[in-house]
Amino acid sequence: MEIKNLTKYSTAEKIILAEQLWDSVSKKDIEISDELKMELDIRLKNLEEGKSELFSWEEVKNHLKNLRK
Repeated sequence: MEIKNLTKYSTAEKIILAEQLWDSVSKKDIEISDELKMELDIRLKNLEEGKSELFSWEEVKNHLKNLRK
């Protein structure tokens, strides 16, 4: 696969290209292990039952900054 020089394209053209690339990936082509599927199912169930603690993006960024101190 050859990646051509993308600097000649506008931001809008790059976004369209990224969307087309993303849309070309079939969900059937993505392999997920059974263990990962089980973990995702558990997390979705916990979320639906209100058992998950949710954080804003700002809270996550602040937490990561504090870890680096």
